[in-house]
Amino acid sequence: MICLLANSLWATGCIPEYARFRRAIHRVAEEQEAVLCGILRKNADTEFGRTHGFSSIRSSGEFQRRVPIRDYDQHQRWIERAENGIPSVLTREAIRLFEPTSGSSGGTKLIPYTRSLQCEFQRGIQAWIADLFAHFPELLGGPAYWSISPPSARGNKTSGGIAIGFDDDTSYLGGWRKSLVRSVMAVPGSVSLESDSEEFIYVTLLYLLCARDLRLISIWSPTYLLLMLDRLTQWRDRISFDLEHGTHFNADNRRSREAQEALRAGSPQDIYARLWPKLKLISCWTDANAAGPAAKLAGLFPLCRVQGKGLIATEAFISFPFIGHEGATLSLRSHFLEFLSSGSEHAQRAHELDLGGFYRVIVTTGGGLYRYMLGDQIQVTGRIENCPLVRFVGRLDSVSDWFGEKLNDAHVSRAFKDAFKNSGVVPSFAMLACDTTPPAGYVLYIDADGSGELIAQAAAAIEADLRDNFHYDYARRLGQLASVRAVRIRDGARLYMKDAVRNGQKMGDVKAPALNRRGGWSSVFGVETDKERRLP
Repeated sequence: MICLLANSLWATGCIPEYARFRRAIHRVAEEQEAVLCGILRKNADTEFGRTHGFSSIRSSGEFQRRVPIRDYDQHQRWIERAENGIPSVLTREAIRLFEPTSGSSGGTKLIPYTRSLQCEFQRGIQAWIADLFAHFPELLGGPAYWSISPPSARGNKTSGGIAIGFDDDTSYLGGWRKSLVRSVMAVPGSVSLESDSEEFIYVTLLYLLCARDLRLISIWSPTYLLLMLDRLTQWRDRISFDLEHGTHFNADNRRSREAQEALRAGSPQDIYARLWPKLKLISCWTDANAAGPAAKLAGLFPLCRVQGKGLIATEAFISFPFIGHEGATLSLRSHFLEFLSSGSEHAQRAHELDLGGFYRVIVTTGGGLYRYMLGDQIQVTGRIENCPLVRFVGRLDSVSDWFGEKLNDAHVSRAFKDAFKNSGVVPSFAMLACDTTPPAGYVLYIDADGSGELIAQAAAAIEADLRDNFHYDYARRLGQLASVRAVRIRDGARLYMKDAVRNGQKMGDVKAPALNRRGGWSSVFGVETDKERRLP
């Protein structure tokens, strides 16, 4: 009853924003102009606003002429002043905290977070949640697991004394909604206090096993959930003992017996169906390099829907899934959105996008980022009324260029998708990285069942696709690079996640790219030399 009441209150509170969004999809240009004008009006009297004449801008076209497109590095001089505690640099509002995210060059970027930015995220979240509960009312009746990770920057502050990092994802909600969601969480936020990653996963699993009525799992990376599920089998005896004897907390005796019996069931599908018979939906990344792990999750939970997250970056809430439509709808009421196609110098607005077109995303937000170039590429897949539907393709700012080959993650992601589909290979982990040991070449590190012949076939298809890139093809013709070779690895997702956490990323946010710019991955994956493990 507590879950039903709390979820119903939350759903009811989301309905007004859902109604506003349904009106907005009929008037995309007007809605986006209103969003932009509101941001400029609030921040006209700031260092950035005065420099660019915000007070006299009257249209999005004029805004585009006055303010150049910039990436993080080009915003950094303003961001650093804000980090030092100087007020009214980017926003009139005080910066509540800086949220860390990994930079394209491997360093950490700090994204300013204000009350207005929080409201912009909430608009997208509320429209998504209202649509979700409207189509799956059974979600109202039980608890949910919302992504929790041990914060990588707990207690840290900028030089100006501003906090760095959220505790967990419910912090995006704020206010009474945050309290409601926390009241129905299957795993309490206090679990994030556990700093040891293995112990953190263990305690999380214990809480999930006690949640017989679990209805919803909302995470970022599908690999993260797959890794936790793998531990159920590995730790079955320890888990059974703790459930029975209450080593960490006292579980209900009946539920303890049910969980122990379920863990002894035959197939993984049987185990999960018996553990969580009312689970209806898993929300996670499903596009680009997450497609394979997401498909594996769908196979493990055949009676449960796996729904894509849309495109949500630390900087902005770009899109969210809308049930009954392929792709994710642009979050029109969150931020001012622009899109840049390859070879073009002029950014298009949301109502100007072409069906099937590929675009880089540019955002203007209430957090103080203006015409900010994200590294994400999207493709327009359709429309709902006048609003574009999009899917995430990959990262364009992740470029590997050891020998002038200029490969980017978006291209490699597309090559993976086609190669694995045509070969029938379904990897739980796959990543391309350069091995500079002579003869230098790109290595497909792959964790997958299936014959070596099929995996080698996939590698050959990826090689052929990459040669569509003039720079890569030129490096191959010059003999600077050998052809792509496949190296089968085991436990690749866990080893990649372990390396990422060691380098400062949050466990639940780790997303393996299709293309990694670093070298030295053979040692991370426990491969002595690539040549010894090369597949025929």
